Amino acid sequence: MVKRFLFAFLFLIFLSGSLQGQDQETILKPGPENPNEGLTIEDVVNGAVGPFDFYSDGYGNPGATGSGYVSVLTLETGLVASDMDEILEEIVSYDRAEARGTYIGQINMITASSFNGINGAVWGYHIAKADSIANNTLKPLFMKKRSDGIEIPVYPVEPLLDAGKRLFGTSTQRRFPLLPGAHVRCAVKSNTAKGPTFVWCAIALAIAEDRTLAANLFIEDTGESTYLESEKDREEFLDRLYKNIAESIIRCGDDQDVQYKEIFVGAKIERVPEGYVGCALTCAPYVVLARKAVPFGKKPDVLLNLTLSEWEKAVDLSPLEEESHKT
Repeated sequence: MVKRFLFAFLFLIFLSGSLQGQDQETILKPGPENPNEGLTIEDVVNGAVGPFDFYSDGYGNPGATGSGYVSVLTLETGLVASDMDEILEEIVSYDRAEARGTYIGQINMITASSFNGINGAVWGYHIAKADSIANNTLKPLFMKKRSDGIEIPVYPVEPLLDAGKRLFGTSTQRRFPLLPGAHVRCAVKSNTAKGPTFVWCAIALAIAEDRTLAANLFIEDTGESTYLESEKDREEFLDRLYKNIAESIIRCGDDQDVQYKEIFVGAKIERVPEGYVGCALTCAPYVVLARKAVPFGKKPDVLLNLTLSEWEKAVDLSPLEEESHKT
């Protein structure tokens, strides 16, 4: 009797494990009839709100409403007098780049790879859409031919950078900043250099043609140059840089058998005088939104139908003021 009971018990465990394995296979290996597991952009946004009223939080931390996340684009530089040791100068110049412009200070930044996936949305593009993107007034910088011969537009990234600033706020006028001390995954690169020189940082976002099958791609690039003194030098440098970044996106897509339908690209250049250290930081945090960033009484997916300006009115935000920077 005991042997038969034990045998039946073990058989049930084996059967349960087999069924679970089949379920996992179904989840992890989507078929062509359901390539994105039924995860709509509405599901993503509704699952991308964190546990705090006024603070955004890093993706993957406890307390979010689901498995969705939001990518926010930032691009900034920081300067500090070169009167400490090299490590401290790097720390302070990096810290100032985090705090300058779009405020992403006081976080534990975790470097991640550079994709906004099927369970992700982009602030200013998918939700709280930048007005110039929503009304189709944003003009391409140039057109880029894909490997299949189709030309796609390459737009300035500034509307997405502005959207990030209007979400997080600034160091002196914070809106829904990241929780101080939060652990935040970021697509990030930086470069630090002593003057006299120029430091620069660039960011690009390529939007996948089919979000049910592929991720959107971030490209971050940084560097320094002493040959950017004139306006003409800087214009020629940026033109060459943007075209190289667009080419890198096409090549990355070809490697993954992914096609992109449009690209956003931009950069910032900062002069670093003699006696100073400069840091150029390009960063796209993966976050969940503050609860109060969602209009009162609405589901988060209402953000899909709001422009950035409409969102600001819906959550009753005051205009951002001009800020002064430390050097």
